[in-house]
Amino acid sequence: MPPADTEASAAPRAGASTPSSPDTTAEAAHATKLSPGSPGYRRANFALFAAGLATFALLYSTQALLPAISADLALTPAQASLTVTATTAALAVALLPVSALSEKYGRTAVMTASVFSAALLALVIPFAPDLTTLVVLRAAQGAALAGLPATAMAYLAEEIHPKAVASAIGLYVAGNSIGGMSSRVFSGAVSQALGWRTALFVVGLVALACAVAFRLLVPAARNFQPGPVNPAALLRTVTAHLGNPLLRRLYAIGLLFMAVFGAVYTVLGYRLMASPFSLSQTAVGLIFLVYLVGTAASAGSGVLLSRVGRRGALYVAVTLAGTGLLLSLSSSLALVLAGLVLITAGFFTGHAVASSAVSRTATVGRAQASALYLTAYYVGNSVGGTVGASAYHSMGWGGTAAFGGLALAGVAGITLYATRRAAVSARRAGAFALRAGVGPLRDR
Repeated sequence: MPPADTEASAAPRAGASTPSSPDTTAEAAHATKLSPGSPGYRRANFALFAAGLATFALLYSTQALLPAISADLALTPAQASLTVTATTAALAVALLPVSALSEKYGRTAVMTASVFSAALLALVIPFAPDLTTLVVLRAAQGAALAGLPATAMAYLAEEIHPKAVASAIGLYVAGNSIGGMSSRVFSGAVSQALGWRTALFVVGLVALACAVAFRLLVPAARNFQPGPVNPAALLRTVTAHLGNPLLRRLYAIGLLFMAVFGAVYTVLGYRLMASPFSLSQTAVGLIFLVYLVGTAASAGSGVLLSRVGRRGALYVAVTLAGTGLLLSLSSSLALVLAGLVLITAGFFTGHAVASSAVSRTATVGRAQASALYLTAYYVGNSVGGTVGASAYHSMGWGGTAAFGGLALAGVAGITLYATRRAAVSARRAGAFALRAGVGPLRDR
């Protein structure tokens, strides 16, 4: 929700005959926002970093532990993968409702409730006696976690000075990626020494500490204006977004890219702990340091986008991920790791391009447009994790790679369709311009 206009506290000067200029109004509106260098700005950045770290550490906390969970509870990879996919699916379902609630109750209140409830659930989850209980608790945790991705960007846009919003969002995203990566790396090492239940409990303690830090640091909202929850208006906005062909294609692209990524990283531990690699749980956890490649790829996507355009960047992303899948079929650990680097780079490039295009395409209801993208994104993770694990159980890594290849073919097909539509539109525009230029010549 855009920040509300703020009245200037100073009275107009004597003799003034005109209302405040737009520049004066803008300065007054920005006066209450947090600027770089101020204590409030630093506190907001650290608070959102801590909350983002906790959210994504919890969201993927079981992914690196799936082989250990399978061994302890006698589960297939597909069954164990439900501890990840149930969480991301519940988060996807909860995103839109929670974003609507934040319009009434405030961003800070929703984020606080989200991160604390998820962290407290994390301290209960390690004591789940069976798969059903574990999956139900993880699904509840996913729904609880929805409060942060649904509201964090809106909070920063409302409370941070416009010139500093991009850097503040960058730090928040860094907290997300570091949380997701560190929980996988850290939990793998702890699991090998003390078991997967202890690993999950320790991650929960870290998340609770981050939640406390968030609550103590986050500045009170000064620009939020509460409004009623209007389901009819929300439905109209969502329907309009889903009726936009370009947005539909972008949502599908995000879903398919995440399906590949979810399939690969859900099954990765099983593949690398089996013959011929036979890696330890700690070593498998360290493999997730490849995520750092994704951070670099996301940062470089802007340069790529400026050089080859959105569709060109998507073709590059598909090529990188597809080449990575082919390399991952090798029995050489070095080639498999190289494949993971390419898959990760391709995924993060495609995700960055598609998600940024969503915010540029939606002229109204940007928060809902982004929430729909995230919903598709996490549905893709859930579908990819479950189908990828089932394919691995039935056909081995080749089955998982084949599923990933089909998803990438879907992205390529959507992008090719868009390329052809753009070419047809350009030809029509050229023909129209030619006719418009020829007509006056005849008149003369």
